[in-house]
Amino acid sequence: MEKAQTIEEFYRSKLNWLPDNLKKEMGHFNVFRLEEFSGHNAKAIPYSRKDYYKISLIVSKSKINYADKSFNVDEVALLFANPLVPYKWEYLEENPTGFFCIFTEEFFNQFGNIKEYPVFQPGGTPIFSLDVEQKERISAIYTKMLEEISSEYAYKYDVLRTLVFDLIHNAIKMKPAASKLYKGSNAATRISSLFTELLERQFPIESNEQRIKIHTPAEFAEQLAVHVNHLNRALKEVTGKTTSQLIADRIAQEARILLKHTNWNISEISWCLGFEELSHFIKFFKKNSAQTPKTFRET
Repeated sequence: MEKAQTIEEFYRSKLNWLPDNLKKEMGHFNVFRLEEFSGHNAKAIPYSRKDYYKISLIVSKSKINYADKSFNVDEVALLFANPLVPYKWEYLEENPTGFFCIFTEEFFNQFGNIKEYPVFQPGGTPIFSLDVEQKERISAIYTKMLEEISSEYAYKYDVLRTLVFDLIHNAIKMKPAASKLYKGSNAATRISSLFTELLERQFPIESNEQRIKIHTPAEFAEQLAVHVNHLNRALKEVTGKTTSQLIADRIAQEARILLKHTNWNISEISWCLGFEELSHFIKFFKKNSAQTPKTFRET
């Protein structure tokens, strides 16, 4: 798998220049028309993470590879990408149109926790198919972004943050159930959030020398300084799943990603994911994916 693309690499590879404010404390934001990056000379986008956030509106028949899943887009889609999840957008038609904006987490410092929104939560499916009316509404937001970023208005970045939130809330309203990620008490929600952050901190696996270190409910409970039964109750209340189920789901997801998008052998993948014996990994994968690792890789 390709290593995470930095925002500096994006500018160098796509535009051959670097903005002055990439490393400033206020963070970075920019918005583009997709047409500037498509056509015969466009470079293929590798399946990888980016170290920045990206929201894309694409008008084209296409295929999205997101984490361990693939989605076919018939006409118009909106994708919310975060630094934790690798993805790739394949255009199946020439000259796709649309927009995308990129920004760092620092851009929203003191303006809310951007990664807490459902569209950026690990394990979600932040891809939305748009009808004609939704497409026009989302396109209008991007057009306003382009107008603002080229203006001389002193507070234009405040306006741009508001427009990003407009994109987020428009998407959440398209699938209201996605906004119910956390439905438990405040205490349970806090523990669940801390658990998710600790779990996701171990992923993605980007080298066959990288290995997850925490993979049992007891180890997570110890790290979070709570009793394992308390952790399990909180996660069950919030997510409807046990600690073991959530850990297994994430490890199985990473296994599918590595099987599909690396050439590492199955023993290497097994070791990276914390299994001492290959046979244990094969049994685990078959239980969670209904296939052996070898069969999954070959299909």
